Amino acid sequence: MTAYDLIIIGAGPAGISAATEATARGLSTLILDDNPAPGGRLWQALERRGASDTDDKAALAIVRAFRACSAETRFQAVVWAIEPDGTVYWSQDGTARSATGARILVATGTTERPMPVPGWTLPGVMTVGAGQIALKTAGLVPDCATWIAGQGPLLLLYAVQALRAGGRFAGILDLSDRAARLRALPRLPLRAIADIRKGLSWQREIASAGIPWVRASNISAEGDNRLERISFTVAGTRRTEPADLLLLHDGVMPSLQITRALGCIHEYMPTQRYWRPVVDAWGQTSVEKILVAGDGAGIAGGLTATVSGRLAALSVAHALGRIPTAARDAAAAPLRAAQRRHLAIRPFLDTLYAPLRPSLNHTTLVCRCEEVSAGDIRAAVANGCLGLNQLKAYTRCGMGPCQGRMCGTTAAEVMAEARDVPIEEIEPMRTRFPTRPVTVGELATFSST
Repeated sequence: MTAYDLIIIGAGPAGISAATEATARGLSTLILDDNPAPGGRLWQALERRGASDTDDKAALAIVRAFRACSAETRFQAVVWAIEPDGTVYWSQDGTARSATGARILVATGTTERPMPVPGWTLPGVMTVGAGQIALKTAGLVPDCATWIAGQGPLLLLYAVQALRAGGRFAGILDLSDRAARLRALPRLPLRAIADIRKGLSWQREIASAGIPWVRASNISAEGDNRLERISFTVAGTRRTEPADLLLLHDGVMPSLQITRALGCIHEYMPTQRYWRPVVDAWGQTSVEKILVAGDGAGIAGGLTATVSGRLAALSVAHALGRIPTAARDAAAAPLRAAQRRHLAIRPFLDTLYAPLRPSLNHTTLVCRCEEVSAGDIRAAVANGCLGLNQLKAYTRCGMGPCQGRMCGTTAAEVMAEARDVPIEEIEPMRTRFPTRPVTVGELATFSST
C-alpha cells in the first residue's frame, strides 16, 4: 500500500491550492476527487471553458499551477472511508483502492441547502446549483418557461452566466427577507464595496435583459406528472404562472459527511443555521490526523478557500518536520492578511442572506429517498421522538442513499419547530462509513495503490 505525507480529498479551490503548496514544501501528495478534472463545483470545467473575466483568469492560473505541481491525482475517484491510521479508501473505474496518509486534508466544499416547497419533487424542479453544473459542463441554458426562486449570490451569478450564454428566464422570485437589509447594513465594511458593486452590476444586467424581478413568498410547484405552473404570493395576492422549469436556491452549507463519520467535533453557526467542524487557524480538527480547508470548514468563498488550503499545507509541512516554525509563520503572514480581506464581507452576506425558515404543510416531502413528509416528522415528535437519529427508526428519514445530505437540515428545522426548541438542540444525523455507496464488485476487485 502506497504511503503519502498528505492525502487531499477534493480538488476544488482549497484542495488544489493545498496540493500546490504541499508539493512545493517537499510533501508527497495524493489528491482524490470524484469529478473528471480539477476545479470543484466553483471552477468546474474551467480549463475547457477558458477565462471570461478577471476572476476566471485568477482561478485558471491557480488550476494551471496545480497541474504543474508534482501531486499525484486520481479523478473520478469516490472516497468512501477513512481509517484512524490514515488509510483512505476510494472507488475508481469499478475497483476499490486504498492508500495511507500521514495527514488527511478534507476539502470537500459545500452542499446546496435543500429548499423544500410544496411540489419540489416534481420533474422540472431543480436547484440553481444543478442548473449551473449543466451550464458549465454541457453548455445547457434555459430556453423555456424557466423561473428562479430563492436568494443569495449564487442565484444572481447563475442568472447572469445563463443570460450571457443565451439563456432566457420567465422571471426571478426574490424570497429574501426585506428586513434583513437593515440588519446587514451595519456589517458592511468599506473594503467590500467592490463586491457590492459587482452584485449590483449583475442586478442591472438582469434588469436590462427584461427579466422580471418579483419579491414573493410562499412559492409552490404544481402539476400532474411534472411541473406545469408555479404559485406564489405577491403583496398579499396569490399569483399563478406557467412554468416548465423551476430552479430553487437558498445558499450552501459545509459538506460534513466525512468529518461526521470521523467523529470530529462540530459547532453550530446560528446566523447561517448550519453545523461546521471545529478547526484551529491552520485547519486542524479535533482528530489528530485530520484537517479541513475551504468551505467545508465554514462558508467563505473560493478565494478564502485557496488561502485556507495553503495554510493547511504549511501546517502539515511543519508537523512533519519539513519546515521550521519561523518559516511556516513567515509564509503564513501574507496569507492571513489576504484571508482577513476576503472574510471582511462575510458578516454582511451571512446576515443579508440568512436561510429562509421552511414553512411546510403536512404533505410536503422532506426526505425524498424514503418519501417522508413534514407531517410524518411532526407525528413522530407527537409520539415521543426527540432527535433525528431516533427519527430514522420512526420514519426511515435519512436512511436512503444520500444519508441525510438532502433531508437532515430540513428535518431538524421541522423537528425543532414541532418540539418548540432551538434548532441547535436537535442532534444532527450520525454518519458512518462508507459515506458513499460501494458495490460488492468493487470490493471483489480491491487493490492497493
